[in-house]
Amino acid sequence: MRRLFAFIFVGLCCSVSYAQKPRARDLGVPFEGTPGPYNAITDVKGVEVGYSTIIEGSGENIAGKGPIRTGVTAIFPRGKAQKFSPVFANWYSLNGNGEMTGTTWLTESGFLETPIMITNTNSVGVVRDAVLKWYVDTDWYRGEEWWYTYPVVAETYDGFLNDIYGFHVKEEHVLEAINNAATGKIAEGNVGGGTGMMCLGFKGGTGTSSRVVKIKGESYTLGAMVQANFGRKPNLTIAGVPVGLELLDTLTNELKLPPKSYRKEGDGSIIVVVATDAPLLPHQLKRIAQRVTIGIGRTGGFGTNGSGDIFIAFSTANPDAFQRSDFAKVDMLANDEIDPLLEATVQSVEEAIINAMIAAETMEGINGNKSYALPHGLLVDVLKKYNRIN
Repeated sequence: MRRLFAFIFVGLCCSVSYAQKPRARDLGVPFEGTPGPYNAITDVKGVEVGYSTIIEGSGENIAGKGPIRTGVTAIFPRGKAQKFSPVFANWYSLNGNGEMTGTTWLTESGFLETPIMITNTNSVGVVRDAVLKWYVDTDWYRGEEWWYTYPVVAETYDGFLNDIYGFHVKEEHVLEAINNAATGKIAEGNVGGGTGMMCLGFKGGTGTSSRVVKIKGESYTLGAMVQANFGRKPNLTIAGVPVGLELLDTLTNELKLPPKSYRKEGDGSIIVVVATDAPLLPHQLKRIAQRVTIGIGRTGGFGTNGSGDIFIAFSTANPDAFQRSDFAKVDMLANDEIDPLLEATVQSVEEAIINAMIAAETMEGINGNKSYALPHGLLVDVLKKYNRIN
């Protein structure tokens, strides 16, 4: 009961503090493109996001006891109330030192049939199993008796702040993230699967952004959500400014690694989810997912050997496209018309990463390891120095 209370308390703290946390645009960071009302992946109608955030303990790492700095993120393309409602989707990997389950069938079929879950590296299995059980308990497949499914679960490694070999993510946390999934504003930074992540030399985590574009007189929305845990500080670039070099000797992460550690600076991962309401088919969504790499590159990431950079893109259009036996008629944007969406992908991913870093707060984890938040005041000073803001 005491642990459950801690989960609820942390969740309330996250929700209360969200409105008080500045985002990159609040600091004056200039970005291209027009965001949606929330500047979030939830600007795409129907998309729901939920978190379970687990923060407990401090000091020496004792496997199985903590400290714990981890969590689970749940993303439902059409909301959990829709139950089984596949969307066209595809995926891409910049560097494959990571995991996203379910992608083989996703490529083969062209459909995403499940929510997207994100957690830490060692918790992929328990999250996948919990989702399967949730399908059974909620009749996700609406009475079908002979269904099979491959839940999509992605990960990044939080073992520098979290007792990752303590396996603290349980079924209850998966259900908490699912039950919390909702539309509207999204908390960022040290929340959900992004709780214990680091990015480009500072504290990282969960971030989001969106863009609204016009094609042939129609408005379409595209949103991105990231779990950012990648990159080297010297490469950090914001609004085209070499912020990492300017802050190279400022608030350096304190990682008390064992003498025989194979970790190299820049090792880590990033998971990116891109959603749109534009009528795109799987081959076009593959092209969207590929453009994620450019958004990452604009912030200073390049896909190091030790990084798992895996991206998935889906479209909520064509709600009747999935059929068991009947013919389906679908709408599709012409390839010649999708450039605004490709550009929106790059812009949204770039801003989502920076939003994750702006929202993240300094965190101390196992053995006193510490990752510092990107200092807002110094960031503004650097951007002013380069005449990017007044």
